[in-house]
Amino acid sequence: MADHLPPVLLEACVVVGASSDKLREVYEAINNNRALEHIQLEPEVLHVLAPPFISRPQTDSEVVKPHGKRRRSFLRKRREPPPSAAASPSQGGGADGRGGSEDASVPKDIDLMALPQLCFPGGLQVTTEQKDEQFHFLVFTDVFGNKTHGVVMQCYRPILETTSSFQNGAGSFKFSKLLSAYGFCVISKYPYFNALKDCLSCLLIQLRTCRLSDMEDRVKEFAIKLALVPIPPPGQLHLMFTLHPLTIVLPSKEDKDLPAIDSDLHLPFFCFRPQQLLQVLSGLLQEQRLVLFSADWARLTLVAESFLLFLQPLSWQHPYVPVLARGMLDFLMAPTAFLMGCHLNHFDEVSSETDDLILINIDNGTVSRSCSDTIDLPEIPQAAADCFTQRCLSLQTHFDLYQCHHASCTDISEQRAQRRAWQHNLNQDIQSIALELIVNIFRDVSSHLNYEHRVFNSEEFLKTREPAEQLFYKEVLETHIFHFFLKDRLNRKMDNFARMELGTRSEMQKMKAMFEVQRRPTMQEIQARKNNSITKTGLSKRLGMSLPNLRDDQTLSVGRNTLLTRMIVSDPVLRTSPKLVKVFKLPDFPASLSFHSVQNYYGELIQQLGKAIFSFQNENPTLLARFYYLRGFVNTLCLRRLDALSDFQNLYKTDTAIFPSQLVTWLMDSLHRDERQQADRRPELNRFILKVKTENEKLSVLPDDHVKKFVLPRKHLHLEEFVRCVQECGIIRDVATIHRLFEALTDGQSEQVDPELFRDFYTFWKESEVEAQDVNLPSEVIEHLDNSECVYKLSSCVKTSHGVGKVAMTQKRLFLLTEGRVGFLEITKFRDIQELKIASAPFLLGRISYLRILTSGRPEVFEANLKTETELWNLMVKEMWAGRKMADQHKDPQYMTQALTNVLLMDAVMGCQQSHRSIVAASKLAYFDKIKHEVPMMVPETTSETLKHKINPSLDLAEPQTVHVLLYTPGQLSCHDSEGEMNPKLWVALSGGKVVVFDAASWSMLQDCIQVGESHLNCMLGLVQEQVWIGSQDSVIYIIDTRSMSCNKQLTEHRHEVTGLTVDTRDQHNSQQTYSCSSDGTILQWDSVSLKVKRQFHLSCDRLSSIQVHHGTLWCCCGDSIVELRKSGTVRRRMVLPDDLRSMPSSLSSFIVIPERGQLWTGCANSGELCLWQANNHRRPPKRISLPGSLGVTCMIRVKDQIWVGCHVRSDVSGQCDGQLRSQVLVLEPESHSVLKELQAHSDSIQTLCSAEDRYVLSGSARRDGKIAIWKVE
Repeated sequence: MADHLPPVLLEACVVVGASSDKLREVYEAINNNRALEHIQLEPEVLHVLAPPFISRPQTDSEVVKPHGKRRRSFLRKRREPPPSAAASPSQGGGADGRGGSEDASVPKDIDLMALPQLCFPGGLQVTTEQKDEQFHFLVFTDVFGNKTHGVVMQCYRPILETTSSFQNGAGSFKFSKLLSAYGFCVISKYPYFNALKDCLSCLLIQLRTCRLSDMEDRVKEFAIKLALVPIPPPGQLHLMFTLHPLTIVLPSKEDKDLPAIDSDLHLPFFCFRPQQLLQVLSGLLQEQRLVLFSADWARLTLVAESFLLFLQPLSWQHPYVPVLARGMLDFLMAPTAFLMGCHLNHFDEVSSETDDLILINIDNGTVSRSCSDTIDLPEIPQAAADCFTQRCLSLQTHFDLYQCHHASCTDISEQRAQRRAWQHNLNQDIQSIALELIVNIFRDVSSHLNYEHRVFNSEEFLKTREPAEQLFYKEVLETHIFHFFLKDRLNRKMDNFARMELGTRSEMQKMKAMFEVQRRPTMQEIQARKNNSITKTGLSKRLGMSLPNLRDDQTLSVGRNTLLTRMIVSDPVLRTSPKLVKVFKLPDFPASLSFHSVQNYYGELIQQLGKAIFSFQNENPTLLARFYYLRGFVNTLCLRRLDALSDFQNLYKTDTAIFPSQLVTWLMDSLHRDERQQADRRPELNRFILKVKTENEKLSVLPDDHVKKFVLPRKHLHLEEFVRCVQECGIIRDVATIHRLFEALTDGQSEQVDPELFRDFYTFWKESEVEAQDVNLPSEVIEHLDNSECVYKLSSCVKTSHGVGKVAMTQKRLFLLTEGRVGFLEITKFRDIQELKIASAPFLLGRISYLRILTSGRPEVFEANLKTETELWNLMVKEMWAGRKMADQHKDPQYMTQALTNVLLMDAVMGCQQSHRSIVAASKLAYFDKIKHEVPMMVPETTSETLKHKINPSLDLAEPQTVHVLLYTPGQLSCHDSEGEMNPKLWVALSGGKVVVFDAASWSMLQDCIQVGESHLNCMLGLVQEQVWIGSQDSVIYIIDTRSMSCNKQLTEHRHEVTGLTVDTRDQHNSQQTYSCSSDGTILQWDSVSLKVKRQFHLSCDRLSSIQVHHGTLWCCCGDSIVELRKSGTVRRRMVLPDDLRSMPSSLSSFIVIPERGQLWTGCANSGELCLWQANNHRRPPKRISLPGSLGVTCMIRVKDQIWVGCHVRSDVSGQCDGQLRSQVLVLEPESHSVLKELQAHSDSIQTLCSAEDRYVLSGSARRDGKIAIWKVE
C-alpha cells in the first residue's frame, strides 16, 4: 500500500552516531593518556524510524508500534559490516526498544551504508567543549532520477552519560566531560528544507533537556507526528501545522511537474555576481562536470538546488551529489557529466589532481576550471545574458530593507509569517527572471519543430544563430537536458516556458505566426541591424537585426515593441500577478499516539476538510479540488475506501491535473467484496471506476515520444515518403502543395523522386534562405518599404527601361535597385498590375525576350531584360498577381502567403533542374494563376463589402480541418480579477478534439492546440468563472481554464454524446444555472461553480441536438420537432415539422427563438426552406420561407434584428472546381421575412456561426475549405 499512497512528510527518521562500544573504547583510551585529536570515530546508524507506524491493535490498550531496523540486520542483506560498525542489541535495536525485527520496513530508496558518512561528511569528532548545533542538507538520487531529500542536525551529548554503566563507580578521569556528536536525519520525498529544519529545531529543544536514555522515545514521538502530516497537492493550497513551539508551513508545488520550493532562492545572488551565475548556468546547460566548494556544508545543497531550479523547465539528467563526504572524493573522477559538492579544504587537491572540472567556490564567489587559468566555456548568448544581468540588479534581496518601515514584531509567529510572505514573493521574482533567461535562449526552437513527424531541424536552427553563439548552441543541442526539453515541446506541453514564450511574443512574431511565412529578414529587422552596427554596442550581427540596444537607458515595452525580438526587455523587474494562496491548518497532534488517538486525529482532520469543502463549494473550484484531494487521501489512510473513491470522483470532475490515478487504481483493486457490492449499487461511482480503468488501459500503451533529426534521403522517394520528407525538413507543411511539388520534380516522367535531385532542391532552397539573410539594403531604399516586407527574390544586374539595376520582389511589390548611386524605383504593386507578358525585340541576328509590365494608373510600361530568367520571373509575377487578387477579393491574406510559397518553390525547382523542361516543371506550381483562368475570381459585391477578413485555424496542421464550433468570449472572461490583457478571444473546435484560440482583437493565434479528448466536439459555452465548457461526442463535458489554457476538469454525468450547452443569463449570478443536453434526451442543470448537477430530466425524442433558454423556459431541438420545457422538465408545448418535411430524410438542424416577436424560426438539414412559427399559436401551421439556391440549412444565429443562416447551395451555383463556393450565408429580416444579403465565402459547407458582440459574425466551414470568415454586421 505504501507504494501507492501519496507520501506524507516523513519518509524516515535516522539517528546516526558512534556505537556504545566504540564510545567506551574512546573514553578508556583518553583516560590512558591517548591524544584526543588522534581518535577517529566511524559513524553508524543507531536507529531507523519509518512509516507506517500504526496498525490496528488486537486490544484497545495496544499502542502505536513504529518500525525500527537494526543496522546489522539491514546490512547483512548487502554485505557484512566491519566489527566496529556493528551495533549491540541493546543500543542499535529498533525504535520500540526491543530491537528491530528482521521484517521491519526500511524505505527502499534510503542507502543506510552511505548515510552515516553524509550525516558527518567531515568526520565524527569527540570534543571536550560544547559546540553549537549544525544543520546541513542532503539530496539522494536513484538510478531513475527520483530524488529523496534529507535535513541533518548534528548535536553533541556527553560521553560520560553513555559510558557510566561501564565505570563500576571506580577511578578518576582526566576529562570529566567528553562530548560526542549525534546526527538526526529527517528524510522526505519532497524538498521541504526550511520546514524540516524547523521541525528538527523543535526536536532540539526536547533533546537538550532529556537524558540519552529518553532520547529514543523523543525521536520516536517526533517521527510519528511528522508521519501524520500529508503533503499539500499541487496548486495554491499550503498546509500549516504546529510543532511546539513553532508553527510550520508546507508550501505546495505550483504544478505537478515542478518541485515544491521551500528554500531561499536568493542565496546564490549573495554569493555570486550575475556574470558568475551565468557561467554556472552555461556549464549546466552544456552538461559539464561541476563541483561546488564551501566551508559550510549547508550552503552546498541549498546553492546547488537553486541552480537546478533556475534551469526549469530543463531538468538535470546526470549524477547529482551536492554533498560529498571526505571518503567519497573519488566520485569526482567519474568521466560523465555531474554536479557535486565538497568541503573547501579539498579545493587545492581537487583542482590539481583532476582535469576539466568547473570549480565553483561559493564562499568567495569565483568560477574557475581545474588545471587551467581560464574557464574556456562557451558563454550564454550576449543579449540574453544582458537581459538577465539587468533583472538581477533590480532584485530586492534584503529582508531588513523590506522590513525597516514596518512595526517591530512582538510575536515570533507573526515575524515568521512576514518573512515567509516576503521570501515567497522574492522566490517568484527570481523564478520569473530565470525562466525569462531560458525563454530568451530557446525562444526560436519551436519554429524549427515539425510536430507531426517529431523532428527538430537542428542544422537550420544553428544557421539562424550568430557566429559568436554557434559553439554554445552546438554544445547544448547535443545534451540530454535539451533532448528531454525537446520532447516536452513536441508534446506541446503547456508549461511556464510555453506560457511565457507565447505571452512575450512581439506583434511581428504574432503576425508571422498567423501564416506559413518563409524565413526572410523584414525591412525593420534589416534597419535594426544597421542601427546596431552603427552604435557599435558589441551585439553580434544577426542578433542585432532583431534586438533593440540593450545598453541604452531607455525602457522598452514588449507591448509596443514591433520588432521580431528574441529578448524580453520591458519592465525593470519582470513581475507576475500574485496568486492568492490559502493556508489550511491541520489539527493539533494528539497527546497520546495510540491507534485510537491517531484515528481520532484523522477523524478531526476529515471533519475540518468537510467544512472547508462546504465553504468553498460555490466560491473557488480550484481550492475545492485540493480539499477533495486531501480528504480522499486521509480517508485512504483510514481505510475508508468508498469515501475516498467518492472524494477522488469529485476531484476528477474538478481538476484532473492533480488526479492520483495510481492511488485510485490501488483503491479499486483493494475493495473488499462487500465494498464492491456497495459500489455497484451506486451508479455514478461505478461509472467512475470503469472510466478510470479504461483510461489506465489507454495509458498502458506508451506514447511515441522520440525526437528525430532531419536527414536527407538516400533512396528514391515515392509520393507518401516525399510528403513526409518535405514536412520533416521544414520547407512546407501543406499536403496539396507538396503533391504539386512532387509532380514538378518528377515532371510526369516518373513516380518517384531521385534522392540526388531532392538533395539539390533542398540545398538550393536553403542557400536561398541564407542569401536572403545577407540582403543589405541602404536606408534610402528601406524607407520606401513597409516594416513587414521581405525581399524574396533578387535578380542579377539587368538592363531595364529605367536604367541598369537589380529587380527585387517582396510579398507586396516589385522594385528596382538602380546601379551606380543606389536608388529605389517602384516597378509595381502586385494588386496594381494591369498586364504582364513576355515580349521580344530584334538584337543582332536574333531576338531577345524581355518582361513587360503595365501598371494601372501609370502610362509608362516597365520593361526588363531578365536574360535566362525571363520566363521564370514571368511565371512568378503572374502567380503573385493572381494570389494578390484572390487575397483581396476573399479578404484572406493566406492566399498571398501561399502564392509566395509557390513562387519560392518555382525558383528552387528551376535552380535544381537546370534543363530545358525546368520551366514546364516550375509551371506546375502556378496554382493561383491556373485557378484564375479556370474559375471566375470575382467575388460578388455584397460579399466583398460585408467580408472583413479570413483566418486559417489549421495553419499548424498538414491539412485543413473542419471548423465544428466557434465561440467568442469577451475580454473580461479571461481577465477576471487579473491585470492581464483585456483582449477578447475566439475559440475554435477542430476535428479530433483540437481547440485553437485566437486573439479576437488582432486575429493572431494565441494557442495552436489544446487537446480536448479525441472525439468530435459539438458545442461550446463561455462562463464568467474563467471557464469554457465544451461538449464532446464521447459524452464528456470538458472545461478549459482560460488563464492556464489547460483542460483539467471533466463532467462525466452524461451517458451519450453531449449535443448542447446553454446558460440562463437572467440569473443574478449570470452563469450559475447552466444546462447541458445529450443525444438521448437527457437534460442536466448544473451549478457552474460547484460543478454539481442540481436537476436532471429526460425528454422522449429520437435525438436531442441542441437547447436554448429564453425567459426561464428551455427550448429543445428534437429531430422533427421543437419542444418548450418548463424548468421542472414538463412539456409546455411542441412544434412538429410539417408532414412533407417529416417524410423527407431530414431533421431540424437549428432554430432561433425571438420572444419579443413571439417567433420561432427553424431550419432543416435537407430543406431549402425556413419554417416560421408563431410561438403563441403553435398549432397554427408554420409559414414557409424559401431560401434562394439553398439545399439545406446547417446553422442559424440571431444578430441584432437580423437572422444569419448558413446554407448548402445547389451544384449549379457552387460548381465543382476547387476555389469555387459551395455554401452561402443568408441574412434575413425577421419582420419582412425577406433576404437582405446573399454572402459567398467558403468552398465547403458552413458548419457553425457565432456572433462577436453583434459587431461581427464569424462562419466556419468544413475541411475542403477549413477557414473562418469574419463578416461585418450593419
